[in-house]
Amino acid sequence: MNTETEATNPVARAAELLVRLREEIGHAMVGQTAVVDQVIMALIASGHVLVEGVPGLGKTLLVRALAQALSLNHARVQFTPDLMPTDITGHAVLDPATHELRVVRGPVFTHLLLADEINRAPAKTQSALLEVMQERQVTLEGQTLALPRPFIVLATQNPVETEGTYPLPQAQLDRFMLKIEIDYPSEAEEVAVVVRTTRNQAGDELPLANVRPCLSERAVLGIQQIASRQRVDENVVDYAVRITRATRDWPGLALGSGSRGALALVRTARVAALLDGRDFVTPDDIKRFALPVLRHRVSLTPDALLEGRKSVDILTAVVESVPAPRA
Repeated sequence: MNTETEATNPVARAAELLVRLREEIGHAMVGQTAVVDQVIMALIASGHVLVEGVPGLGKTLLVRALAQALSLNHARVQFTPDLMPTDITGHAVLDPATHELRVVRGPVFTHLLLADEINRAPAKTQSALLEVMQERQVTLEGQTLALPRPFIVLATQNPVETEGTYPLPQAQLDRFMLKIEIDYPSEAEEVAVVVRTTRNQAGDELPLANVRPCLSERAVLGIQQIASRQRVDENVVDYAVRITRATRDWPGLALGSGSRGALALVRTARVAALLDGRDFVTPDDIKRFALPVLRHRVSLTPDALLEGRKSVDILTAVVESVPAPRA
């Protein structure tokens, strides 16, 4: 690509940097390209991600590879039934030297927070993340402390084991921009994973040696600003709103998506266009990401559950029923 063109075209430059970020993560992750892309999109759109998948599919590896490729701090919190809110946000202790309360910041004060098996903690602990995810701040002992920017929560949950788990409140689910369902890799990809992870090492260390930093904190914030200026035609916004509204009275859905669904659709579509090197959003960008944006914002009726219907099938029907705007 021509250097002069890059200098005058920030969208092309940002797209090139995001492609490089994807490639660096690919030095650790094998396959799962859709998952990697959606996590990158959430980061640039300043959103959060809920990843659902069985253990051993590389969720922790993805977070560590992303943090290393971005030169950002990351923290991991293993959610358990006895985890307290202060174990996440921090707490105040009495300083014996000054006899004053001193705030000890929790692991949430980082750039990338991995909330592992988030549904294993009770609602009281889960609610500690509500202020964090929405306002990017923590209130401790009357003090409001801002979190570092950029900031993203990547939460995981296991769809198979339900014993000892607590369903996430709808208010918290709504704060996740995307819900990503990570599946088993193909046979060829699984062979590559085993080869890469066992080559020249005896233990289970994550293969992060080849992941090199390619984006700084300042660069990520700059790309976020470029994404926020992507052109979105009013008809495209209307399309996102009509899809969201259609979920509210669709047969089989007891609860439809709120306005955050339409907001997340537009924000995700802007970054999708940026990844493609475009400075404008198309209806296809909206349609492409309707499922990961909306699947966790709706709930099925009891009849639909008894019939064995799946939310993904109902949402697909919803999206197909809403006419896209013409060019």
